[in-house]
Amino acid sequence: MPTEMRTHLEYQNGAYRSTLDDVSKFGRMFPSLFFYYHMIAIVFHGSRLAQKGLYDNKAWAMSSIGILRAMERIGTSFEITGLGNIEKLDTPCVYIGNHMSTLETFILPNILVAYRNVTFVVKKSLIEFPVFKHIMISRQPVVVGRENPREDLTIVLKEGQKKLHEGTSIIIFPQRTRTIHFNPEDFNTIGIKLARRAGVPIVPVAVKTDAWGQGKLVKDFGKIDPHKSIHFSFGKPMQIQGRGNEEHQQVINFISDKLAEWNSK
Repeated sequence: MPTEMRTHLEYQNGAYRSTLDDVSKFGRMFPSLFFYYHMIAIVFHGSRLAQKGLYDNKAWAMSSIGILRAMERIGTSFEITGLGNIEKLDTPCVYIGNHMSTLETFILPNILVAYRNVTFVVKKSLIEFPVFKHIMISRQPVVVGRENPREDLTIVLKEGQKKLHEGTSIIIFPQRTRTIHFNPEDFNTIGIKLARRAGVPIVPVAVKTDAWGQGKLVKDFGKIDPHKSIHFSFGKPMQIQGRGNEEHQQVINFISDKLAEWNSK
């Protein structure tokens, strides 16, 4: 059952939709400036807590919702659906999703830690990034180098399986890099292999977060466009059968269908 942290967002019928009843006039005029000011303040606060050993799941969830609220205050609308598909899970799982921007790394904690401990598979640079590294390290992620795919697979299977058996779910983005265009050929099966090895279900996650653009000089700090709505959707849990080829294709289909639906609106 979800803990008290679920009350950070008001879900109705397994979904959350922004009401945008507290939009800032300054935020609407200068969305990127407003958002990054608040985002940086949230990250610095979280980093200080992490360095003191005080950055627990509740603090992580509060940071996450702070980012969401900052987005809403510039007029960005959120739609989060499919929560009914995960709230009845009584085991850890592997969340497998597309990776469009930095935003999903910030938002997913508030949604998911209400149900169970969760962490990410992350690239090594995230635990070396100034200030933010303290937050990321405190979450005890599975860290890969992204230079040797075979070595990364070994790390994910070994460390990921250990965390899953300890009760912590894993969030993994199988694409090589963040991109607004979903290409199934770049969507590897590492999440499927991990779930099969650990004997846990997978949950497809589709995201549309291109409201947080990619920067030209620094990829993580691009233009914020409040006119683009943000979407998260969770599919039905699936247990891996055989080699997992069918489940892998179902994840791809779920993400592709959701992106097509959202882009058509």
